[in-house]
Formats: sequence, C-alpha cells, structure tokens
Amino acid sequence: MPASHTIRRRGGIVLALAAAAALALSACSSTAAPSASSSGDAGASAGFGEISVQYSWIKNEEFAGEFYAYDNGYYDEAGFSNVVGVAGPDTGVAKLLSGSVQFALTDAASVGAAVAEQDAPLKIIATTFQKNPFTILSLKDGASIATPEDLIGKKIGVQDSNASVFKALLAANGITEDQLTIVPVDFDPTPLMNGDVDGFMAYLTNEAITVEMAGYEVTNLAYAENGLPYVAESYAVTDDYLANNKDLIKAFLIAEIKGWTDTFTQPIDDTVALVTKYYNESASAGDLTFGDLDPDKVAAGVKAQAKLISTDETEANGLFTISDDLKTQTLASLAASGWDLTADQLFDTTIIDEIYAENPDLKSYLP
Repeated sequence: MPASHTIRRRGGIVLALAAAAALALSACSSTAAPSASSSGDAGASAGFGEISVQYSWIKNEEFAGEFYAYDNGYYDEAGFSNVVGVAGPDTGVAKLLSGSVQFALTDAASVGAAVAEQDAPLKIIATTFQKNPFTILSLKDGASIATPEDLIGKKIGVQDSNASVFKALLAANGITEDQLTIVPVDFDPTPLMNGDVDGFMAYLTNEAITVEMAGYEVTNLAYAENGLPYVAESYAVTDDYLANNKDLIKAFLIAEIKGWTDTFTQPIDDTVALVTKYYNESASAGDLTFGDLDPDKVAAGVKAQAKLISTDETEANGLFTISDDLKTQTLASLAASGWDLTADQLFDTTIIDEIYAENPDLKSYLP
C-alpha cells in the first residue's frame, strides 16, 4: 500500500475540541450515510427517525461493522429512518456537546480528559476495542523501541492530534518530555522509513501494517501493554441523551452488534469488497481519503482489529461490553496522565449489559 494511504490520530483533547467545534456543522452536512441506510417501512414504523454518528477516522475497515449494519438492513430493522455516518478524523467530543451528533466513536483518553478538565457531561456506554491500538512504531534494524525506557534519547514523530495520548504514555512510565525529542509529523510514516525519526506514533491496525507491507521489519511498543490499557473506538453519548433515549440507544447498539458480528462470520473477501464500496462512496462525497484502497491492507487491518475486539472478555460477555476490570485498567491509565475519575464519572454500561441479559443469542459470533 502506498505510504500516503495511512493514518492518524485522535488524542490531543485541547486541539481536538477546538478543531471539532469549528468543523462540526460543515462535517455533518457533507458526510451523510450512504443510500443503504435510507428509510424503510420497518424504520418508519418504529419512529426513531434519523441519528448522526461521528466516526473517529475516514470510512475504511475501521468501520466494517457499521457498513454491514447499513448493507444488511440492521439499522432499518432497529427502527431508524437514517443513520448518518460522519467521516473523521474527529474525537467527537465537541460535536456531542454541541448536539451536532448523537453518538461518537471515540477513545477513553479523549472523553476522560473532557470529563476531568471541563466537567463535560459525557459517558462511554460501550466499546468496540477492548484494547486500544496505539503504538510507537520503529524499525527493527533501526532504533527498535521495545520498552518505554528505549524512548529516552530518541526522536519520536507525533501528530498534533496525538500529543496528549503520547504524553500519557510518557507519564505512565515516569518519562519526561525533556528526555527525548518530539518531532511534529503528519499521518504518513515515511519519516520513519527514511530515518528522520526513531519512532512514530501509530496504530497497530494501520501504520504498523503499512510499513511492514513496504518491506520493513518493525518493532511495536503497544500502549495497551505498557501502562495504558484503556478502551478505544468507544461509543460515547451525552448524559442528557443517555437519560432520555434508552430505547433508541439499545436499538442502535443491537444493530451495531449484528453488524460487527458479520465481520467475524462473513468471508474476508466480502468484507474487503464492502469496505472498498463505502470508502469509494465517501471519496465521491468529498470526504478525506488517501488514494485507492489496497485490498491486502484492508484484509490485514480487519484481522488486526479482530485481536482487539475479540478477547476472553467479549467471548464471555459479548461484543462491546466493558468489564469492571477493564474499567479499572482504563481509569488507572487515565490517572497516570493526571485525569482522576471514578467509574461512574466515565462509564455507564447499563444498556449494553441489559442487551445481553435480554438477548443472550447475540453473544453467538465466531472470534
């Protein structure tokens, strides 16, 4: 895959809040969901109407479950006349607070920072990734950064939007910024491959694969295994929306569970074709994209995501669930970054737990 077709990412709550606020109205108006989500008889009779969901990134394999929910009619069955998928990149925090979107796919660091620093009335209600996919990517025949201590004295490429997440990694491991050099970079890992930086802020499900496919052996310093095991690609809503739309939220999450189940049960070639379809439609709508998709890269990304989604906990409890232990790990990760929160301040998983209590058959998927 070309180096230009890379990512990312979120984090950086201060920058993200300002940017998202400025872009909220234009993004919502320009990224309507594909026609597959248009209203049907079932949706119209249920009366939930239209909702908007902020995606954390461009419409690629990261949202394969959402694409299946469109194509297989799960949103229609749930009672929605339309589900507008808003292409990122965006943490969704500012748009949730402004009411521009009803749901955001975001991460615990972005939501946690907003709650801790601004008393933002937000809750994480479920999560796609049990493990966050952040990593410091390096070349095996280069710096080969395998431990947090290996960061010391190195040049690390960090995107502006990821600055706070990288600082959280340092804080969790007792490393100060003056012990290394932070180099501003974009989402293209070419600076790493060219030797301009020793390490590169990346995603295990994206840039790590991109660089490997370019022929390099890589070393990953995964955040989840080095002091920051927090949830990501999480579903967040405002407190007010949660209090007043329980049935709607339940219907939406059931549709999402069905869509993501299909990513485990359908042939990978079908998933690649579906992702490519929605990516191309998004490109035609003028959303941010990175050239043509590489089918092999999409397939590898889907398989890498499965390792973050399908865990012992999801096998036992169901997709999107957040155990008490995982909540504790997430809160400890945020505390290491200076954001002290309780579980009740950050999470409300009542609805996702009720879904499985009422629909145990939804746990049936192939990891």
